Amino acid sequence: MTVINSIEDLRVLARKRVPRALFEYADCGSYDEVTIRRNRAALEALQFRQRVAVDLTELSLGTTVLGEPWTVPVAIAPTGLAGLLHRNGEICGARAAQAFGVPFTLSTVSICSIEDVAEATGKPFWFQLYLMKDRGFNAELIERAKAARCSALMLTLDLIIQGLRRRDAKNGLSVPPRITARNAFEAMLRPGWVWGMATAKRRTFGNLAGRLEQSDDLTTLGQWISSQFDVSVTWKEIEWIRSRWPGKLIVKGILDAEDARQACAHGVDALVVSNHGGRQLDGAPATIDVLPEVVEAVAGRTEVLFDGGVQSGQDVLKALARGARACLIGKAFLYALAARGEAGVTQALGLIRDELRVSMALAGRVRVADVDRSILRPPG
Repeated sequence: MTVINSIEDLRVLARKRVPRALFEYADCGSYDEVTIRRNRAALEALQFRQRVAVDLTELSLGTTVLGEPWTVPVAIAPTGLAGLLHRNGEICGARAAQAFGVPFTLSTVSICSIEDVAEATGKPFWFQLYLMKDRGFNAELIERAKAARCSALMLTLDLIIQGLRRRDAKNGLSVPPRITARNAFEAMLRPGWVWGMATAKRRTFGNLAGRLEQSDDLTTLGQWISSQFDVSVTWKEIEWIRSRWPGKLIVKGILDAEDARQACAHGVDALVVSNHGGRQLDGAPATIDVLPEVVEAVAGRTEVLFDGGVQSGQDVLKALARGARACLIGKAFLYALAARGEAGVTQALGLIRDELRVSMALAGRVRVADVDRSILRPPG
């Protein structure tokens, strides 16, 4: 029996469980993948100061974000197509996160719909929104999120135009996967995945069901989504959203101190330091390198969340040390989901929690609130 005790172990298993096109959709980045490698390299370069003789009897990983208690400072990021990596994947992710005591964020381009997840879980979750040219559709999504009792809306701003993900193009990725000789061979090698897709609740973009006349034609839906990304979006759209959304508002895709100040000026409740997992602007800085600048720029006016390359509890601790309130996991979530479904997501969260507990203890910190830059060694 294979022992799984790291996110990398789940990644290796995921590669075996799903067709190559879907694995590389989750695993890879845009263009030459400089930024996706940079995210990991920058995290790995940071070093902890080991401390000893500290009373750790009251060690706790709990925190509060946007007024919500979390058992650990980690939430599941919005990820498109999760329901193709595992049967009813978004529902699996939401159930695992909610049982663990952390938020799950549903993507606009999810396979399971807002209503599917709400019905299956019965608890609030977060919903991620892309602003599209069809503002009527956005207004509908916001109303559906309200009806589902979503506790926060996450507006993603760094996908107004899509970066080229070369692996996806070479793999012929489509939704659902296109039947080609190679894709058929890949599927034959993975009968469990084929059966899961055959019995899944949906195999199309659930939130767009009925939006077009041919709502089951994923090529048509994909083309519609691509054509709908609105390059005219500016900060004024925050006011439009605020007029329709009374709850907590998060802005994702901040990678510059000036944009962080703009977000604060427009009254967002939290922002996410993110480079879209290295899937958009290749050559952008690692998020962990930008994080301190953003934290300094907001000066406590809004909560700062971190996204980009988080694969362990050590990564979470480094982000906390550099000023993040909490972290989001995207790739790690998809690896776990593809590998073992809901049980895999629970396992991934548990691995990160346990690694964070050990790392905090050995860095001499008892509470998440006590973590600051002093636990890291100065560069050089």
